[in-house]
Amino acid sequence: MTQRTGTAATFRRVAALATAVLATTALAAGCGTGASTGSDPAPSPSADPKAALLAAVPDEKDPAFRFSTLDGTDKVVGVVDPAAHAMDLGMTEKSDDPEFTMAMTFRVIDEDLWMRVKLTGIPGLHDMLKLPKRWMALDRTKLDDETEAPVYQNADPANTAAIIRTADTVTDKGNGTYTGAADLTANADVQSAFDGVDVVALGEAAKKVPFTAVVGPDGNLASLTLDIPAAGKQKAMKLVTRYYDFGKAPKLTAPAGDEVQKAPASAYEVLEG
Repeated sequence: MTQRTGTAATFRRVAALATAVLATTALAAGCGTGASTGSDPAPSPSADPKAALLAAVPDEKDPAFRFSTLDGTDKVVGVVDPAAHAMDLGMTEKSDDPEFTMAMTFRVIDEDLWMRVKLTGIPGLHDMLKLPKRWMALDRTKLDDETEAPVYQNADPANTAAIIRTADTVTDKGNGTYTGAADLTANADVQSAFDGVDVVALGEAAKKVPFTAVVGPDGNLASLTLDIPAAGKQKAMKLVTRYYDFGKAPKLTAPAGDEVQKAPASAYEVLEG
């Protein structure tokens, strides 16, 4: 679940490209290869559960915090710094053949965008892929499809508020737990949050997807879990968003000095696939 589609797909494509390049190189060379629990009491049941739950969703007044989203097998982690209109998005992919690990991070501050790729497991991998180890400043005008690059839209990177609003009824179960059913077909904002879900295949079930939300003792939304049923070739899955470390996460600033350079042509080739 993300604000802009394509982010997880971009991560996977970079990993696939790295695997393909390494496989070609090997053949040519002839070698093989949770939110804080705190001490405050749990929130008490509210008169308007839906309004109470929406009030717990992060907004621009919140301090920097961390988040994670689990969309099937794709896990994205990051930091949101509302005061700076900034966000980090990171994902790690492992390849077994050849064996290496890729950690990729995007940083967005207003309209500015940087990317950093860390490749481990095979010596010289960065040189093979012509990708520097430093932050790479990207020029959005050089991207054929800007939807492949993340943007900062608001302090709710998983669109949890848009999802919760589609519920006809939200039930307060007590101890900070809320339940309801989301309509994944309700509007474009909701539909764009589900890259890995075949909403069409779900049919009528897409209009009543059960969810469970937990609000932490600090009053902030700690998690939102949607139970997606099986449909067609798509297996049942859980889509989980976690928001945590409010006020403890680092503030985000633009990479500077020796830690950043202009993105080379190879970076754009990776993003364009």
